[in-house]
Amino acid sequence: MTPSPLPKIIELATGSRRLMLGGLLAGSLAPALAQFRVEVSGVGMTQLPIAVAAFRGDDSAPQKIGAIVQADLERSGQFRPVDASGVSLDETSRPDVALWRQRKADSLVTGSVTRLADGRYDVRFRLWDVVQAQDLGGQSYAVTAGDLRLAAHRIADFIYEKLTGDKGVFSTRIAYVTKAGNRYNLWVADADGENAQSALASPEPIISPSWSPSGGQLAYVSFESRKPVVYVHDVSSGRRRLLANFRGSNSAPAWSPDGRSLAVTLTRDGGSQLYTIDANGGEPRRLTQSAGIDTEPVYAADGRSIYFVSDRGGAPQVYRMGVTGGAPERVTFTGGYNISPAISPDGRWLAYISRVGGAFKLQVMELASGNVNSITDTTADENPSFAPNGRLIVYATQQQGREALMTTTLDGKIKARLAGQGGDIREPDWGPFQK
Repeated sequence: MTPSPLPKIIELATGSRRLMLGGLLAGSLAPALAQFRVEVSGVGMTQLPIAVAAFRGDDSAPQKIGAIVQADLERSGQFRPVDASGVSLDETSRPDVALWRQRKADSLVTGSVTRLADGRYDVRFRLWDVVQAQDLGGQSYAVTAGDLRLAAHRIADFIYEKLTGDKGVFSTRIAYVTKAGNRYNLWVADADGENAQSALASPEPIISPSWSPSGGQLAYVSFESRKPVVYVHDVSSGRRRLLANFRGSNSAPAWSPDGRSLAVTLTRDGGSQLYTIDANGGEPRRLTQSAGIDTEPVYAADGRSIYFVSDRGGAPQVYRMGVTGGAPERVTFTGGYNISPAISPDGRWLAYISRVGGAFKLQVMELASGNVNSITDTTADENPSFAPNGRLIVYATQQQGREALMTTTLDGKIKARLAGQGGDIREPDWGPFQK
């Protein structure tokens, strides 16, 4: 997966790698045959030491709740796991805090999984502050076997928010595209890459999946008509509607924060320019007027501005303009080739891909200062997307000769590999908090 040295709209026109990314057969979600294996690497500066004891009943449950919770917390980069092996505790147990202090844990999670008479599972947990010997609360969930992973992610969300003050993102979803042979798939998966389900499958490519703010829809570009056309797909039902099929190319959809409209790149009037279009379709309104290529729009979370890529200065760079158009201002100045912008939910950070000595590397810029950090050691990074709490970035890359999805903390110190078995993996987009 070597990124093309051209902005996305040129890639659409030339048949390069992004054309070979997906396809379309509308329908209900089907489970993936292959699951992801998570590998976490790196050490953070201020990780919180936490012990997650094996949940009572885990051995007989279809999912190992304690292990899922621990993996979620470790992947976030905020926590350091403390060995809890050999300890049997549940949510009713009062832990020996001296023992856990000796093991250098600040926090402890205990819980249980019990099968109910109706076939569902009762999942319970409790979080302890070991240092203060304080019960920090717990919850219980009655779920089907298919929702055990979701229950585990919600437990991790509770723990994350209680101990960091930020909302957890473990129960959110990601979308991404694979190509295996002549088959293309758009997948929707848990934030850890597990439980992947196929939303779209076809021999014809799709690209640029983009979550709606509600998390119920995905916009994407399909080539089933032998040209790029934008659709909006309802994730739960599989129904979809045509959004943009104008003369020429229709590409790079991006939702406005209120979900009422999308920014798109169209060539209907000649060159590749930015437009907005109502989420229900209709006549687009042109935003940019340049002799260059304007593409890859993305809204700032406050809805006041749009970031995009343009070669109006001779090479692709990231620009920013008001949501209704107007004179754009250039944002990226480090490097001669910068594409694929993503803005953090708090508006503080810009993630993008920069070509550095022939390699394509993920960069993170603090917008207020303009300081830029290259946070990966890989050379074929693409398509960064922020987690809805702004603490992690998911991106596609190539590592040790294999296609992979990665998550990284914003400082690049903690990375988790979501290694798939289903072919080329790319074009990830991290969905919003579930409403």
